[in-house]
Amino acid sequence: MSDFNKDIIEEFRTNNGTVSAMGFGRALVLVHSVGAKSGEPRINPLVALRDEDGWLIPASAGGSPKNPAWYYNLVAQPAIEIEYADDEGGISTAKVSARELTGAERDAAWKRFEERSEGFAKYQETAGDRVIPVFRLDPR
Repeated sequence: MSDFNKDIIEEFRTNNGTVSAMGFGRALVLVHSVGAKSGEPRINPLVALRDEDGWLIPASAGGSPKNPAWYYNLVAQPAIEIEYADDEGGISTAKVSARELTGAERDAAWKRFEERSEGFAKYQETAGDRVIPVFRLDPR
């Protein structure tokens, strides 16, 4: 895990789900998954948008032409747990199922990320031919 991610996770937990870095605010989740190859537990801080009773997360990898490693973890084992900033100003956990969105559903979700931050539009440009995946996390 990178030092940047360690710092984000620490700030998230210390400040009850609020992260000042890069304007994240309370729009992050900590995704707990299992490495697809290693079988080791992993935690990734990811931008998330609430969507009814679930969340949307993009596998943007900062606009890399390759999917992030956690993408493959969720494809291999979609039953995961997240930590999220709750409505009471604290942190809660939820068991969720990750489902990769496709077609018009994916495009509509991606548009929401672009509306949140112009950085996401730039990510799609720098990702080249890779269509950035978006997952929906539904409570299970």
